[in-house]
Amino acid sequence: MTPAETSVAETSMRETMREPPMRETSTEASTEAAVAEQALRPRRLRTLPGLRDLVRETSLAPSQLIYPLFAVPGRDVRTPVQSMPGVFQLSVEHLAEEAHQAAALGVRAVLLFGIPGSKDAAGSESHARDGIIPRAIAAVKDRSPDLVVITDVCLCEYTDHGHCGILNTGDPRPVAALPEGYVLNDETLEVLDLIALSHAEAGADVVAPSGMMDGMVGSIRRALDGGGYAHLPILSYAVKYASSFYGPFREAAQGAPKFGDRRSHQMDPANAREALKEAALDVQEGADLLMVKPALPYLDIVRQLRDRFPGHPLAAYNVSGEYAMLKAACANGWLEEKRAVLEVLTSIRRAGADLVITYHAKEAARWLK
Repeated sequence: MTPAETSVAETSMRETMREPPMRETSTEASTEAAVAEQALRPRRLRTLPGLRDLVRETSLAPSQLIYPLFAVPGRDVRTPVQSMPGVFQLSVEHLAEEAHQAAALGVRAVLLFGIPGSKDAAGSESHARDGIIPRAIAAVKDRSPDLVVITDVCLCEYTDHGHCGILNTGDPRPVAALPEGYVLNDETLEVLDLIALSHAEAGADVVAPSGMMDGMVGSIRRALDGGGYAHLPILSYAVKYASSFYGPFREAAQGAPKFGDRRSHQMDPANAREALKEAALDVQEGADLLMVKPALPYLDIVRQLRDRFPGHPLAAYNVSGEYAMLKAACANGWLEEKRAVLEVLTSIRRAGADLVITYHAKEAARWLK
């Protein structure tokens, strides 16, 4: 045999002598299949209520809820908001009692909105030292000293035109290049600074600018620091959309615009990347907490902000329209209220919100207790 023929023969012999591969027995195969099938049974962890509680990924507690309240002048005022069952415009003594009841249920913070006795084009009552919000702060703090008082810093409730700032109006207009009725940015910042300072002087624990003016956080931060309130946190309405879900709130706060809309400063609902830009600017300017408003139609934005700014506490505002829709469905028997409300609030927390601002706060706290 030639060397080549010898090599081929040796290779063939080795292949013949090699042991056949081990074949899986039918018993082993069935065992592995059974194990694989058992691994696909997540219902095991849903069998018992206690077990479901143990593996729950998202918590919901009264201490994670912030309760919005509407303060009005007068005594013994408790006016129902027709589009928001269970919500009232309250004189300060009733507001303080409502806040105290919420605190007793474990709610740790309230968000105050004020409705003044009189309005003008400049919203001058917004920063009056004896205005409705300073009086409400004092009443709440007197009744519930440990409750965190957050105050909304905006002009829409205080202007006779219902817009969130100083308007470009008159003859001649202050800024000829801008249209009649445009909300002037920097002129408005000056007033927002005064509002924030008046709230700080009255004892607010946190101020929350909501007007979506460019530079509002930085301007207020400088004003607070210069006024001796460097310790006071700012909760920025960093991402506030020009939403159709604010209708009932405008009845409650009596702040609907008399003409036009707010799309020149509030965000386009179609935009997500812009939300990250707005929040980044507020962080740069010194915001201590961030907010997304509304909550339910913008849970994707909540998640994006949570991921992009993990070091900043994040709030989401479960707004009046969301509240009114759920209340209407429950009143008609279409939904079970307790389960629906807690599911909604849990979904906002699951999306990434640390805090939920909600008109359901008091009733939800009662259910959670």
